[in-house]
Amino acid sequence: MGTLLVARHGETTWNRDGRIQGWAPSRLTEQGQTQAQALGAWLDDRYDVDRVFASDLRRTRETAAVADDGYGSLPDPEFDTDWRERGFGIMQGLYADELRAEFPDHDPDASVISLDAAPEGGEGIPTFRGRVESGWDRAVSATDTGETTLVVTHGGVIKVLLAKLTDRNPDAALARSSQPNCAANEIRLDDGPELVNEGMTGWRTLLD
Repeated sequence: MGTLLVARHGETTWNRDGRIQGWAPSRLTEQGQTQAQALGAWLDDRYDVDRVFASDLRRTRETAAVADDGYGSLPDPEFDTDWRERGFGIMQGLYADELRAEFPDHDPDASVISLDAAPEGGEGIPTFRGRVESGWDRAVSATDTGETTLVVTHGGVIKVLLAKLTDRNPDAALARSSQPNCAANEIRLDDGPELVNEGMTGWRTLLD
């Protein structure tokens, strides 16, 4: 059977400050780098990774590189724009209060990923979901029986995949908070994709 591991990037300066990142070239904080290295070491102890896909944005590139330091020697990543976070165009960089002022009908308790609008220069939800599905199809096709593929991506992308793999309402899934930075999810691909481990953060024990 094949295995797909999907991990969120490490903490960034914009995560810390509560800004909408979208496709911004935000960088990992020192804490984010520590998380990524611990994730790599944790994966090294449990999985033999044969292939790595990653979003081409700076924060996922950095996470993949630092995770490689912890793992020892991950395969070189294949960077793919389909694994990017949802594009927010002119809203990129806004703080939550600014978003609410711009879109007062958006539930303030819901994630910005679930915003039912297509910001200028950004993506609507159907476009976002469609390209994530394309990235998913390629990753599944590339993972042969007995192989393990690691995908380093973003919180919104993981929400789309979890809705696809479970009976959760897709819109409700997008509205939920994102998984913690560097959380990992394990998906078995044998008789049809099955989510077997969700939001794993066992690497945190390496930080104690």
